[in-house]
Order: sequence, then structure tokens, then C-alpha cells
Amino acid sequence: MINTERLTLREFTLDDGEFIYQLMNSPLYIEFIGDRGIKTLEDAQEFLSTNLIPSYEINGYGLFAVIRNQDECVIGMSGLVNREGLPYTDIGFGFLPQYMGKGYAYESAKAVMDYASGTLGIAPILGITSLENTASISLLNKLGLVHQQRILWGEEQELILMLSTEEISSSLTLAMS
Repeated sequence: MINTERLTLREFTLDDGEFIYQLMNSPLYIEFIGDRGIKTLEDAQEFLSTNLIPSYEINGYGLFAVIRNQDECVIGMSGLVNREGLPYTDIGFGFLPQYMGKGYAYESAKAVMDYASGTLGIAPILGITSLENTASISLLNKLGLVHQQRILWGEEQELILMLSTEEISSSLTLAMS
């Protein structure tokens, strides 16, 4: 578990199916991250058991449930993801609409970045988001990631961001070529 002043981040369990169903069917999630085809609670539990939960054993990390300490409510997810086609681990996050704009995404993502570098020794960290997702771009910049290049991801253009150094920037360009 990762703890901050207002939040606790923990591994997802199958009991988080209702949250996953709500999050992945929220309009902003579908618009900016994509429709994952989660149409029932059973779909959500299947997504947890085949996508999110195995990452902890395979990689030693993954996306974490973000719990608000004041009421122990699951409000979002934040964590690290290994995506096929990317040369480095990237940070991901998503929150239910009613919890956006309250600083929870930054607080959890900053804790994840600290955990990645301090505990896991992972660097650099990438961030990818659609060009239209100005809130995510702003958050990634606030975390210290800077625009490197646009990449074609699936059938959509996405903006790629990463920790900025000359050496890392050059290696990313070579790796993505």
C-alpha cells in the first residue's frame, strides 16, 4: 500500500468490480482512454482478473485502487503500466467524474512516481494521453513529464510525455523508430 495525506493506494481485488464498471463506463473515460467493452459487473470482474490483478505478480506493480481515507471510498485508479510497444513503464490514472478537480489525481500520481523511483528504481516514466485531454497533459506536466513526440497508437494520435533529459529523449526516439 501507498499512503498519502488523504489517500491510500492498494492493489485491486475482484471486490472492486462495481468501481471498475462505473469508471470504465463514465463518459470522460470512454472519450479519452477508450471503451473497454465493460458492459456488466461480470465484464468488470473479468477485466480485473485478466488485466489488472495479474500485473502485480508479473511486473511487481500495476494500477492501484485509490481510496479516499475519510470514507474509504474507491474514487479512482493510479499506477504503473507496461504497454506493448512502449520502451519504458508509463503512469496511468483515471477517476470517477465526481472526484475530479479536487487534487486527488495529482496526489496519487505523485505518490506513484515517488514509489516508482524510490522503491522500485524505475526511470524514466512515460505518460501517454490523447492530444485533446488537456487535463491529463497538465497533470503529466505538473508531475515533471514533458512533451517528447506524437506517436500513432492504434488508430488514434496520442501525445507521449516523459521525464526530460537529452539522453532519455534520444533513446526514446530510437526505440520508437
